Amino acid sequence: FPFIVAGFGTVFAGLLLDYVQNWKIFKEIPEVYILVPALLGLKGNLEMTLASRLSTAANVGKMECPKRKWSIIFGNMALTQAQALVVAVLASLLAVTLGWIKSDQFSLHHGFLLCACSLVTASITSALLGTLMVAVVIFSRRCGINPDNVATPIAASLGDLITLALLSVTSNSLYKIMDSHQWVSPLICGLFLLILPLWFYISHHNSYTHHILYTGWWPVILAMIISSAGGVILSNVVPNSPEIAAFSPVINGVGGNLVAVQASRLSTNLHRSSELGTLPEGIKYGFVATFCACSVLSKTSRVLLAMCIPGHIIFLVLLSHLNTTSTHPTYVFMCFYLLACFIQVGILLFICNICVHFLWKKKHDPDNCAIPFLTAIGDLFGTALLTGAFKLSSLVK
Repeated sequence: FPFIVAGFGTVFAGLLLDYVQNWKIFKEIPEVYILVPALLGLKGNLEMTLASRLSTAANVGKMECPKRKWSIIFGNMALTQAQALVVAVLASLLAVTLGWIKSDQFSLHHGFLLCACSLVTASITSALLGTLMVAVVIFSRRCGINPDNVATPIAASLGDLITLALLSVTSNSLYKIMDSHQWVSPLICGLFLLILPLWFYISHHNSYTHHILYTGWWPVILAMIISSAGGVILSNVVPNSPEIAAFSPVINGVGGNLVAVQASRLSTNLHRSSELGTLPEGIKYGFVATFCACSVLSKTSRVLLAMCIPGHIIFLVLLSHLNTTSTHPTYVFMCFYLLACFIQVGILLFICNICVHFLWKKKHDPDNCAIPFLTAIGDLFGTALLTGAFKLSSLVK
């Protein structure tokens, strides 16, 4: 059920992207497309990681004491704000740089606009989804439900839609007043950067986030760079094939949702069974161990892979019925699309098993490192495979 709910969120995000791609801001400043996967990826980089950390803390009993519970919550909320703002600035700088390289033109006003809308989107989305994650984890524990199975899909269900809506509205509003009120975007950038040291201060003085503040940057930044590569593909493909816009959040979101559930479960299992840096005896993480073994986690991989096809069929039907503009998939495209989705999820689950155990062995907590990397890889593979599905279906025609 959480998977279906999360999928509906990605469908509506796809419909929204299909609609807003015709706005002037997306046509005049195509670098906004580069921001889309990077900012949508923040739910994997930050909110899903937050959900995974809170779920693990709840499952191992660290949130039974009210004082410790709220210390964990407030520290993590401050940490996600700090990370969101830093990633937003880096994503906008990368988008401006890639746009400059592509067009050989640079506009300072466009740069400030991209940075401002990126900061607003990242901060508000992080605050809203972070609050929701806290509520979901606490409620799940009280109801006797494993938060690993609920928190990350719910973060994903609203994450794409909220992020894309905020990015579209903010960028469009700032673009409309850019010529008459050029000071607005720089002012927004300045205000958010003034607040940034506060979030660093809170995270630094919280015992549960102090370590993550200084060690948790490389997966977030690496994930942003990988997601932006998917954004470059999107910015090049959408002008010639606008129908791709509706499917991009769906294939990327669903793949990310499924692998995030598996990563969270693997991490919780390792936290319960061994010490960080030491793998449980007899552990294997090859292809056979991922999909063909008798273990609970291998069965979970098979279930998640099996859920991919029927789930995407539901989302495809929903997309084609709700959309009234460009999204009317043919049967040929649907076959190639479903094959692309199956390949994407299979690759992600295989990489997930290797990645989580590798990080654990190297004494990196998978709760902080695995999901950002995996969802970013999902964005890149998803966008590339989706583009391939469109090209192949057009050749068959």
